[in-house]
Amino acid sequence: MTENTNNKEKPSPEVKALSLYLMAHKKNSPTHLEQSKRINNLWNKVVAGNLSKSQYLEAVQQMLTSFGGYATVVEKTVEYYIKKTGEWTLKGDDKYSIDAQKVADALSKK
Repeated sequence: MTENTNNKEKPSPEVKALSLYLMAHKKNSPTHLEQSKRINNLWNKVVAGNLSKSQYLEAVQQMLTSFGGYATVVEKTVEYYIKKTGEWTLKGDDKYSIDAQKVADALSKK
């Protein structure tokens, strides 16, 4: 039996930013790999009912701050993928996608 993914809540822009940032950098950085594992474990605790969503979001915010904040993380993620693939391909109408596209547009003008 498969889970109905249509009922899943969409991640906040901050969660999406952190997730994509860690995914991009975890292969080259043991620190990022450990942080990725940590945030995934915390989310699993939320799903299991062992951690509140507000505690999870607080941990996400602290981790984002440790990497320079939301705007810095978005910029570094976009730069990483443009350098790796030559373009920014993530599209969407959510806040993260819009913010990332602004960064990509600014980088393409340089």
